Amino acid sequence: MVRRVFRKSLAKVRGVHMHQHVYLSIVAIIIGILGGYGALLFRYAIKATQYIFYQNTGDFLTFANTLPFYLKIALPALGGLIVGPLVYFGAREAKGHGVPVVMEAVALRDGHIRPRVALVTILASGITIGSGGSVGREGPIVQIGSSIGSTIGQLLKAPPLRQRTLVGCGAAAGLAATFNAPIAGALFAAEVILGEFGLATFSPVVLSSVTATTISRHYFGDFPAFIIPTYKLVSLWEFLFYPVLGVIVGLVSLLFILTVNKSEDLFDALKMPEYLKPALGGLMLGCMLIVWPNVFGVGYGSINLSLTNQLPFIILLTLVFVKILATSITVGSGGSGGIFAPSLFIGAMTGGFFGWTVHEFFPLITADSGAYAMVAMGALVAGTTHAPITAMIIIFELTSTYEIILPLMITCMLSTLITTSLKRDSIYTSKLARKGIEITQGWEQSVLRSLKVRDVARDHVVTVPEDMYLVDIVEMLKTENVSYLHMVGKDGRLSGIISFTDIRSALQEKGLEYLVIARDVATTNVITITPSDNIQDALYKMGRNGISHLPVVEEDDREKVIGTLNKKDVMDVYNRAVINREEM
Repeated sequence: MVRRVFRKSLAKVRGVHMHQHVYLSIVAIIIGILGGYGALLFRYAIKATQYIFYQNTGDFLTFANTLPFYLKIALPALGGLIVGPLVYFGAREAKGHGVPVVMEAVALRDGHIRPRVALVTILASGITIGSGGSVGREGPIVQIGSSIGSTIGQLLKAPPLRQRTLVGCGAAAGLAATFNAPIAGALFAAEVILGEFGLATFSPVVLSSVTATTISRHYFGDFPAFIIPTYKLVSLWEFLFYPVLGVIVGLVSLLFILTVNKSEDLFDALKMPEYLKPALGGLMLGCMLIVWPNVFGVGYGSINLSLTNQLPFIILLTLVFVKILATSITVGSGGSGGIFAPSLFIGAMTGGFFGWTVHEFFPLITADSGAYAMVAMGALVAGTTHAPITAMIIIFELTSTYEIILPLMITCMLSTLITTSLKRDSIYTSKLARKGIEITQGWEQSVLRSLKVRDVARDHVVTVPEDMYLVDIVEMLKTENVSYLHMVGKDGRLSGIISFTDIRSALQEKGLEYLVIARDVATTNVITITPSDNIQDALYKMGRNGISHLPVVEEDDREKVIGTLNKKDVMDVYNRAVINREEM
């Protein structure tokens, strides 16, 4: 009924024959409104859950000392005990940090996300964070907004390209509403989720981001998410320290990525019911909260303390590693929550410790530790997500000062360079890569991955026996009008491949026409492809080996050739896909 009414009302708008960009803009604004209220609902869900568990909605640091130690252990475990079955039986997409799920949906399923994911994520992430899980609300918010955008796209039966754009609109709306940062929300959706900045895609994403931010500001005011100190570059000598900070943060980012991955692997290998693992993770986290209450929930209170120079240097250093461990346990065990806020937390502590150190030795030419903490927040986000533009802009929007741009650019780019050099995948894509899913940003790569060899290959195969004379090989190349001949043995199995290049040197010598046979000139180290492989893999094999043709062989028998794939056919199919996209 709701679907019918929704589509009927929008059909009236369609009837005015609006320009497609105007129509898409209106839909983007609707997604921005729903995404903004989704973020609002999620924040209230976290507060309500925290009140149910602790009878207090304030920062955990303000009342941690009033709680008996056994509650600090038991309540996070209880939260995990509720979240486990909720995710396992409700929507398993809500497990862990939600951004990889959205990226997978955009790249491999044209942006289709089940409508129930938004509701389950609100409940599961709200309980995880409210009960003490050491994760952020940004990942779930992105997943909630993306689910809203996907659901609207499905209701409107949007084509694949527009469906992906609507998912990006939802992601931008969620992040923008959370941080009160419309530019960062739009850039995150374009840089991380969609992987493109085309006008047709970016315009509706911006509209959704601005709309959601407007709603957030209406209810929470135009305030940044953190207490931001006044940033000032004390001297030009500080530009000698920020590159060092960028390298250090890059290494910490790498440690964070590796620890989260290892934690997920360890919990996956654990022999116990999947829906009970979050309870075990909550129990382990609760033991940590007894000593380090700072790692409770999103940790914004501790970030503010770091930014305002209120944490001792030894606490700053300790919390870097404790937070990495706490977040890895929460995410790895199956709790629902994001890694964006933990990245900000770890960056603030790393930068705070580094700033305290350099200020201690060079007090006249360096700023307070809070300035370095602020810059390192962006650098660690850049290092873990491999999204330096988003990281720079979000810190710039939070501070509203231009002086921070140069230090931000230096540290963010160096941090990203360090992590990408040592590990190809970000904290988002590494989760997918370990499942065998390779996510390469960009629409073009998505097209090539979506096409299978069986969709492009020809089943016409020209074969020659191993003992065929050179003169007959030349005649075969002429009459069959092919560039390659497939050499087979007496059993009909592929044993080599012959191109004109292979026989050119033999043709230059006279009298070899009946002396040289196929096996003398054939290339026996044959690169093959199977029907189920995708076209991107095929092109990679062609490019790496400098060839333009691949024999297609059976899945179970790599020596039985059943077709051929050439580069020209691949490019023709790709060009048609590009034309269809433009028409769409």
